[in-house]
Amino acid sequence: MRNDIQPYERSFSSKEVAEEAGIATPTVRKYGQILERNGYVFLKEGDRRIFVQSDIEALIALRDTDKPLDETSKEIARQQKEKLDGLSETEISVPDTYDNLPQDPNHLKEILSYLANELAAAREMNVQVISDMADLKTTVSRLKQDHHDLSSNISNSAQKTQARIEKLSEQEKIHYQALLELEKEKSDYLQRELENLKEEMKKEWLSQNDFNKRLEKSIQKPKDKWDWIFSLFRK
Repeated sequence: MRNDIQPYERSFSSKEVAEEAGIATPTVRKYGQILERNGYVFLKEGDRRIFVQSDIEALIALRDTDKPLDETSKEIARQQKEKLDGLSETEISVPDTYDNLPQDPNHLKEILSYLANELAAAREMNVQVISDMADLKTTVSRLKQDHHDLSSNISNSAQKTQARIEKLSEQEKIHYQALLELEKEKSDYLQRELENLKEEMKKEWLSQNDFNKRLEKSIQKPKDKWDWIFSLFRK
């Protein structure tokens, strides 16, 4: 029997031990087996280990060791044995057992007062948790509404932007067609002007050619000088 345990010392479940020691619950069982194999003594209820604070410290020492686990476990078991040899046997308070309640009314009153304070603190915490949950729900609802509004605004903005793009595209198309028509009109006008210029040049060339022929004839068949001069201007 363990005799290093304080009267009514708190006991811990495997899950609580895992949280306190910072290890996984299966590791608690593994370390417990290694410690027992090397001589460490746990308080037990049937086959179930009942952990106290000193057991948690032993598990933490096993967790942090750089030596082989069995070697460290033997050292922990040896230290426990030396401690147990110098102490008298005491009992541990197993949670939720009526038989282990203190018989001293004053002591019992202290325990009940402590439990009442813990219960009040738990209730206050529950009220705070409920309030926080309500605030969280409100925040989530607000965020959902903001997300919906933002999505709607983005959708409306996208539709307006698309409409503007389509309108600008249509205006650009109309402007481009107008430019094409204008360029076509300019091209047609220049073509007509070019044809007119060609026609004028052709007439000028024919007139010049006719004049040259008459001049050549006049030179080849001279008459009196006045006839020759007037012949130059005859058609």
